[in-house]
Amino acid sequence: MAAGAVLVLGGLVGCGASEGDGGEDPKAGSTAGAGTSAGASPAASQGVSAAGAKPAGSLGAAGSACPLPVSFDLAADWKPKAVTSQDDEQFAALFKQGGTTLQCEIDAKPAGNIGFLRVWTADRPAIDARAVLEAFVAGEKTTGTPTYTPVRAGALPAVEAAYETTSLDEKKQEHAFAVVTPGGKAVVVQLGGLDTQEHDAMLPVYRLVQQSLKPQS
Repeated sequence: MAAGAVLVLGGLVGCGASEGDGGEDPKAGSTAGAGTSAGASPAASQGVSAAGAKPAGSLGAAGSACPLPVSFDLAADWKPKAVTSQDDEQFAALFKQGGTTLQCEIDAKPAGNIGFLRVWTADRPAIDARAVLEAFVAGEKTTGTPTYTPVRAGALPAVEAAYETTSLDEKKQEHAFAVVTPGGKAVVVQLGGLDTQEHDAMLPVYRLVQQSLKPQS
C-alpha cells in the first residue's frame, strides 16, 4: 500500500466511531427512511449559515489537492488530502460505503476543531440524489431515523440527511448531503466530528461547501 493510503487509512480507522474522533464506521448497517432522528434537530441545523467561515481557496478542480466532479470554497486551515484506496485490495473496502468511494478527506484539526469533511463519489452514474444519499446513510451506524430534506448545493438541487451516530456510547449529530451533476456524477459530502459540540462548531464550513458548490465542466 502506498504511504498516502496508509496515512489516510490510519485517519479513518483511528478516527472511527468506536474510537470517538469524528469518523464513522462504514461497515455498520442501518435502515434509513424519512422521519425525525431521536435527539436530532434538523430544523435548527438548517438555520446555520456559512457566516464566519471565510473562503480561503477552492477545492475540486483539476490540479487541486482533490480533483472531483464538483468544486467548492475551502475554509482557512482546513487541510485536504486525496484518498487513494486502490493500492491494496485488502483495505479498499474501508473506503467504500453504500455504492460510493471516498475521494477526499478535509481535516479540521489545523483550524482548531476535531473532525473531517469527507467527499465521496458514486461508483455509477446517478439521477436521484436522495437514493444515493439513502444508500450512503444506510452504511452508517445510526440511532433513530435519519431526516431527509431537499436543499440547494450552489445552483443544483440536493438532498441533505441529518442523523445521529454513536461514539463511545454517546450520541452525536452528523450531516451529509448528496448532489448529482448535470453529467450524472453523484457526490456525497459528509461532516463528522468528535461529538455534537465539535460538529456544530464546524457546521458553518459545511454550509460554505454546500452553498459554493459548482459542477465541473
